Amino acid sequence: MSTDMSTETSTSEGVQTLESLSPATGDVVGVHRIDTAESVDAAVARAREASKWWAGLGFDARREVLGQWRSVLTRRMAQLADVVHQETGKPHGDAQLEIGLALDHLAWIGSHAEKVLGRKRVSPGLLMANQAASVEYLPLGVVGVIGPWNYPVFTPMGSIAYALGAGNAVVFKPSELTPGVGIWLADSLREVVPDHDLLQVVIGSGETGAALCRADIDKLAFTGSTATAKLVMATCAENLTPVLIEAGGKDALLVDEDADLVAAADAAAWGAFANAGQTCTGIERVYVHDKVHDQFLEELARRAGTVHAGTDAGAQIGPMTMPSQVDVVRRHVADALARGGRAVVGGADAVGDRFIQPTVLVDVPEDSAAVLEETFGPTVTVRRVRDMDEAVELANASRYGLGSAVFSQKRGPELARRLRTGMTSINSVISFAAVPGLPFGGVGDSGFGRIHGPDGLKEFTYAKAVTRVRFKPALNLTTFDRTPEQDTLVASMLTALHGRATQLPKMPRRPLATRGGRSRA
Repeated sequence: MSTDMSTETSTSEGVQTLESLSPATGDVVGVHRIDTAESVDAAVARAREASKWWAGLGFDARREVLGQWRSVLTRRMAQLADVVHQETGKPHGDAQLEIGLALDHLAWIGSHAEKVLGRKRVSPGLLMANQAASVEYLPLGVVGVIGPWNYPVFTPMGSIAYALGAGNAVVFKPSELTPGVGIWLADSLREVVPDHDLLQVVIGSGETGAALCRADIDKLAFTGSTATAKLVMATCAENLTPVLIEAGGKDALLVDEDADLVAAADAAAWGAFANAGQTCTGIERVYVHDKVHDQFLEELARRAGTVHAGTDAGAQIGPMTMPSQVDVVRRHVADALARGGRAVVGGADAVGDRFIQPTVLVDVPEDSAAVLEETFGPTVTVRRVRDMDEAVELANASRYGLGSAVFSQKRGPELARRLRTGMTSINSVISFAAVPGLPFGGVGDSGFGRIHGPDGLKEFTYAKAVTRVRFKPALNLTTFDRTPEQDTLVASMLTALHGRATQLPKMPRRPLATRGGRSRA
């Protein structure tokens, strides 16, 4: 059975295997054994044992292990980048970039985990002044991760590394298109910790993912389409397993009348075409102020014309990693053109069998597939708007809400706050993903939960609240021996604390109604 750029076969012994294929050539780049439900359960059981050891190490020892792993990844970055290149087709430079970002996040985790998750004192308040109160964030145990193929290192590491940093063991199912990357990552950590199954990989397609969802895990982190996310949630719900969902987007870029148009066009081109447009936070829609629309479009068309997809040394983008996505892009472009849109760069002829050349579409109706649906290819729509209020309204009309970008000299922060997305870059694109201290995630059909930053660490923990009696209270509120006099005293205390007259809002004086509908003072 073929699954896009992977093929499932059976050996003479009846063992199911998965062939990973190069999206650029169709050549086999790896053969891997497919995990059954039983082998997935066994991996989770091993992870359960490892999680006890890992959680017991404490922050300092875990930081040392993660630091050693980071060193291994850094020294062998070229090797890992080549595996990414073979399985995704992206240029080596782009593969190296996503690995470098993952390394930066790994370093942040080591130096911040204890600050974010360690025990902290909490004020008990006046009523419970005799108590010492604290909160800490403890590891869940075993975290399952289902990763995507478009950024097979950076994106899953946003869950894997943060889950490990919080003290959990991880069972990772990489995309069936990029199994070799997942295996490489797990093997590299095993070099540092050979005796404990901190990070294991299970291989397969949807059935393997479903088995992981049903296994004895404590949380499941998923990155993929909204449709698949709903299936993942339904399966995890069978065991009441909590989920973290990152389900793609339809990110918009707003260009205000005072924007640096050269910089905005360059950013739009990168955001739309980098990684062949296969970026969940890529730019798929651009809304440009009427006063600068023509100049911006001219600059974007010029910039797009310098980018091409291919396998030659000068190619800036590679093939479509998942062949079925080519049909989606073709449908979106055809629909846009059929409904009155124009291609100022590229167009229908730009969509090939494996490679898609950059395409810039204008005059595309807002209810077309190219505007409403996630395209996930090197195309972008550009629309003229009368002002930024209209731009915000159109940008927020999407059911997705992952990332966004604003180019404006004066109104950047204001416009960013008005956009209904989890993240916004001002005068750049996708920069938020590279800042380890910031949370990454969306709203609406883009999912829920956060990776990265303090929020990302806490996603893979549970809050543990503790109180401890410091001294005998003058008034014990939690006893059946409490007297009516003490209840009266409590009422007086509560009134003094929370019911002072000066805290009551002043109510406007309302006129008294009369029979005739007229009022009197």
